[in-house]
Amino acid sequence: MIKTALYPGTFDPITNGHYDIIARALNLFDRVIVAVADSHSKRPMFTLDERVSMANAAVGGLDNVEVIGFDNLTIELAKEHGADILIRGLRAVSDFEYELQLGYLNHSLDASVETVYLMPSLKHAFISSSIVRNLLSFNGKTDHLLPPEVEKIIRGMNSCTLP
Repeated sequence: MIKTALYPGTFDPITNGHYDIIARALNLFDRVIVAVADSHSKRPMFTLDERVSMANAAVGGLDNVEVIGFDNLTIELAKEHGADILIRGLRAVSDFEYELQLGYLNHSLDASVETVYLMPSLKHAFISSSIVRNLLSFNGKTDHLLPPEVEKIIRGMNSCTLP
């Protein structure tokens, strides 16, 4: 039986930390679906299509990874795609309380779907999309925080799309 894991997030933009978790999840699961949330409430810097495109570019060299966009409940999406594992990333203790609550909520909606928490490698532990967005807003250096394909896409965008 193929084990499919769903890795949901806003990925605004996808970072080296996200990539690290995806690559390591492939050591645990047969298939990983990177699910890019529409997340209107978070007011993302990049459109859903741009974020899906960046995620596809970032994981293009990995086998058994699919990228999709979504705007429904994560637990419903997992069932639609045959995923019985949700992957969540933990960078620091500060992430834990929120992620634990989310895991309990998803479990209350469907107890057959488990949540697995993965930490990025230590060298990526400080990276967050919000840090990257802040640097981008000042045209700061981000090439050490983003997959090269994502850096190229962002730097190739018309500067008026960046705040």
